[in-house]
Formats: sequence, structure tokens, C-alpha cells
Amino acid sequence: MANKSPETEHPQKAFGWAARDNSGVLSPFNFSRRENGDEDVTIKIHFCGICHSDLHSLKNEWGFSRYPMVPGHEIVGIVTKLGSNVSKFKEGDRVGVGVMVGSCKSCDYCNQDLENYCPQMVFTYNATYIDGTRTYGGYSDMIVVDQRFVVRFPESMPFDAGAPLLCAGVTVYSPMKYYGMTEAGKHLGIVGLGGLGHVALKIGKAFGLKVTVISRSADKEIEAVERLGADAFLVSSDPLKIKAGFGTMDYIIDTVSAVHSLAPLLALLKPNGKLITLGLPDKPLELPIFPLVLGRKLVGGSDIGGMKETQEMLDFCAKHGITADVEVIPIDQVNVALDRLAKSDVRYRFVIDVANSMSK
Repeated sequence: MANKSPETEHPQKAFGWAARDNSGVLSPFNFSRRENGDEDVTIKIHFCGICHSDLHSLKNEWGFSRYPMVPGHEIVGIVTKLGSNVSKFKEGDRVGVGVMVGSCKSCDYCNQDLENYCPQMVFTYNATYIDGTRTYGGYSDMIVVDQRFVVRFPESMPFDAGAPLLCAGVTVYSPMKYYGMTEAGKHLGIVGLGGLGHVALKIGKAFGLKVTVISRSADKEIEAVERLGADAFLVSSDPLKIKAGFGTMDYIIDTVSAVHSLAPLLALLKPNGKLITLGLPDKPLELPIFPLVLGRKLVGGSDIGGMKETQEMLDFCAKHGITADVEVIPIDQVNVALDRLAKSDVRYRFVIDVANSMSK
């Protein structure tokens, strides 16, 4: 397999947009997908969200990118073909695919529906699948995925605004459930009002939490409070405002991927408070120990969620009318969108209209 070109590697012809090197610039790309296996679902992709991790991967900021790369792991579409053992779906179903497309299926983590922590978890793109071939993501016209890693997409949820939930949604929902951030009336701080933060705000409100947005940008206050429903807003660059909030929060979800100080965030927490970090800075952060010890505080992390929890999150969001705020673009605008994303110039997630704009 290794010496075959992406176009001849598999029997099914596919088309997408790929980066050829760490400039991260995408252009049209002909490749191929495997034939549908017994456990597989073939999906015609309708929309695909642009996640901040796509940007990191395209530019090899984490150091393990391989090219050509077709990014995209917030995928929604329609089932066009089923393997003989697939009973969960039927042709024509609305479905979604998130950050992973494979795991060992038999370890302790997989047995607990925590496939996202399986040592053999396979990412939707920029990874090696169990057959030894490369995985390519959702900036493409179709994809073939093992049924275990496909979720039902609620009928009431729009494809475009729902797509980002497959990464951003479960990434904030999972730690809220695991770390017990679901008790109505408790106070949640959300650091960063971007793709993750704005969804965390909506889910926090649905759990009945008091939500404060913590952001460097004072100009996001009206947006956060009046449009998205936050209870309060703190400008993190204003020491007096931050000091006024010391010791008031039960939980904080930190979505920031840039290197930043954790000390003021720990100070905002009450005793027994929890700071959960979701962003992935490219350098280690400094963790002051005194506030942890003196306040019995906890710093934790979380990475997406398992498949069962991803389905639970989608159903929860559908029930509460939660979607992402999106800007839909045609595929030929993808490089402009990525440049804008790098400058945080999006409210709050770009989504590619694959079905209407991607043609060979």
C-alpha cells in the first residue's frame, strides 16, 4: 500500500482540499477512500466545521503533521451505503463524524465507552488507520467510517450550525459531566469566548449554572451578556476587575490555546474549586502550587469524549435548542477563513458548505 498514490490507494474515488506542506495552504486534491466494509458506513458529506486544531495541524505546530493533509473532524452528512453488519443506521439517515474514526474496541477504555482515551485511538485525519493507510478528514466530498464512530444527528438540528458540536460541543460537555459541573445555581467561569467557549456558555446555561465569561477583549461583553446570555463578564487584562472576582467561582473551563497565566484563574475559584483546561498551548504552562494546597483546588484536563457521550451531548443540545454560531463558507474561501481564524476573526465557527461548493 505504501507505494501507491493517494488517488490509487483505495477503490472509491474521493475529492477534497489538502495542504501539501506546513504553509497550511489548501488546494484541490484527488484521492481515494476504502471500499465499504461489513462494519462501515459511507457518508456523503454536506458540511464540515473548521476547528482551531485544524489550523495547528495544517501548520505542523504540534510537530506530527504529515502531508498531503485533508483536515476536518466536524463532519455531517447523509448515509449512502451500509456494510452488511450495520444495524444502527439506514440509507438516507442524517449522521455525524467527530474527532476519531477508530480504536482497538477491546481495552478497558473502549469497554467503558471512552474510546477517546484508547491508546490505539485513530484520528479522523493525519493518522494511520488500522489497515495501514492514511486517514483524510471532512474537507472532502465523502468518507467511509466504522459504524461505532458514527453518531445519529438529531432531526431537529440544522446540519451547518450543528456540525461544530461534534468537536467543540463534546469537548466542553464531557468535562462538565465528568467533573460534576452540572449542579444548577453553581458558578462557572469560561475563559475565552471562541468556538469552544460560546458553546460551553450555552451548555452551562442549559444545566442551570450561573456563567461568567472571562476574556481579554472588553468589546465582547455586550455579545456575551446580551446575545449569548452570560450572567457576567470579566476582562482578564484588568487586574481590578479580576481581583473583584476572586473566590467567587465553583468551576472554570479554560479554552485558551495560547500560553497564559493560571494564577489569576486559580484565585477566582472558591475553595474546592475546579479549573479544567481544554486548550492545547504549544509550551508548558506554569502551575502555582500554593493556591491548590491552600484552597483544596483541582486542575484537570479533558479530551473530547467517547462515542456514547458524543451522542448524549447531541441529544442534549437538540433538546435545549443549542447549536454553534457559525459563518458558512464555500470551500474556495477556506484559506481566507483559516487566516481569519488565526486572528480570531470569526463568531464563532466557520463551517464549509461541502455539498454545494465542492466539485472536481
